[in-house]
Amino acid sequence: MLRELRIRNFTIIDDLSIHFDSGLNVLTGETGAGKSIIVDAIGLVLGDKASADMIKSGTKEAGIEAYFDNSNHPALKELSIESDEGITVRRSISFQGKGRAYINDTSISLQTLAGIGESLINIHGQHEHQGLLKKESHLILLDGFAGLTGEAASLKAVYDEVLEIRNRVNQLKERIRERSQRIEFLRFQINEIDAANLKPGEKEAIEEEMKILLNLNKLKESSETAYSLIYESQGSCIEQMSQALSRIKDMAGFDESAKELLDIMETTIPQIEEAALLLRKFKDKYDIDPQRLTELDERLDLIKRLEKKYGEGVDAILKYRDNAEEELKDLVTSEEQQESLQSGLDAKENEIKAMSDRLSNKRIAAAKKMEKAILGELHDLGFQKADFKVDIKKRADISAHGMDDVEFLFSANPGEPSRPLIKVASGGELSRIMLALKCMETSQQSEVSGQQSKKDKFSKLITLIFDEVDAGIGGVTAQHVGKRLKEIAGNYQVLCITHLPQIAALADNHLKVEKVMGKDAVKVNVEPLTGGKRQDEIARMLSGKITDSSLKHARELLGVSG
Repeated sequence: MLRELRIRNFTIIDDLSIHFDSGLNVLTGETGAGKSIIVDAIGLVLGDKASADMIKSGTKEAGIEAYFDNSNHPALKELSIESDEGITVRRSISFQGKGRAYINDTSISLQTLAGIGESLINIHGQHEHQGLLKKESHLILLDGFAGLTGEAASLKAVYDEVLEIRNRVNQLKERIRERSQRIEFLRFQINEIDAANLKPGEKEAIEEEMKILLNLNKLKESSETAYSLIYESQGSCIEQMSQALSRIKDMAGFDESAKELLDIMETTIPQIEEAALLLRKFKDKYDIDPQRLTELDERLDLIKRLEKKYGEGVDAILKYRDNAEEELKDLVTSEEQQESLQSGLDAKENEIKAMSDRLSNKRIAAAKKMEKAILGELHDLGFQKADFKVDIKKRADISAHGMDDVEFLFSANPGEPSRPLIKVASGGELSRIMLALKCMETSQQSEVSGQQSKKDKFSKLITLIFDEVDAGIGGVTAQHVGKRLKEIAGNYQVLCITHLPQIAALADNHLKVEKVMGKDAVKVNVEPLTGGKRQDEIARMLSGKITDSSLKHARELLGVSG
């Protein structure tokens, strides 16, 4: 149960603390006072999406903190959080888009927060009433009533498998249709690449050799000249070095210090002779058959043509060839794959058909019970002669939700046929139908927890918030709605935003929300009302202002003697 809520720097609220009690908590106040902002803050602290424009102007960060007196919540164990006093949930949002969430000072993700939030508080606003106009929601509500949500989820999982297998079968069928042509094409490509007998690095080697051939004359001339200067010509380097060596030997015979020079010369001459030998090899190498350039040019042209088809470089061409071979193998065995997949698809389709049949039978049985339960609730909410039907039609094909097409039909007046909600229900009627659904739901849950004491129920069951569930109604109907809210509050903590005095008069805890205009800022106050102040607020709600007549009527609603 929600006990305390603190809001800081959120929209127009600077700092606000609110205390809630068990039973029916009612928030009243003028339109625009900030009642719905409080509900938005509760949604935010429990994982709703946040944005920077929620932060109060002139501040850098907004923060919401909620305290629940539930120390036995299973989420605490799962998160290894110890608590003897309850759950404190904190959420902050900043302009930088960074948000933080904590449970009892333990940091948690927003996804975890949202999951826990659903088990703590259930918010029902006007947008949810409008959701009743969407036929898709009716099937979800029926499954929820019948306890079939898990079974429906299992069916959807199998349906998703069927779609995936069916898609793969269709892809294989398409490939098989093109199979013969594709197989021939792949074989041609593989043979073309194999015939080229490519080798890794071949293109680079060819380009290097061609660069030599294109500069052959210059290379030949340079190598012959260098060889002649070093070794072959009269007065060559070797000849002169040999003469120099003979003179240095003479010097060393008379001067010991010349031996170092002699060692250098004796080492250098063999190196020069080795260089001459290498030059001769280069010189001979450049005597190449002129046809070689033509051969290399043709080979390079072949590689470039293959590159245009299969990718840049010999490595890319060879990789393409390997991939083509894999695809070819796959195509050759594709008929076997199709048979295997088709067999699996047939089995899954039989499975989902059986699941859909079982689920449909359960839905049909539950629909009758739901109609009876809703009609009972609607009767208590002022629809004395209303008719409500759960219309189930069979689909031509099975969808992710089975074979059923579910739609709620409604008639508010006797003698009129039941028709789809979207065509007959007003805003106020939708509000009461949604309330009837919630009353039905809480009645089911109360049966489950029927052995618990009232105190235990408050500590273990969720808080229900109704944001202007009374929209578009008044008079006797408002009294019926208030009565049902009061009854729900016997098993749940209920928070209700209302403009109806008939509902406000039934509150166990009446809170007045007021917007106070200051000199430079707006302030939102929440004041618990008792005694005379509560009578004044009910009187204001009755007539728009406080008069002797409205005060008398307020006391009558509150059961207070004049």
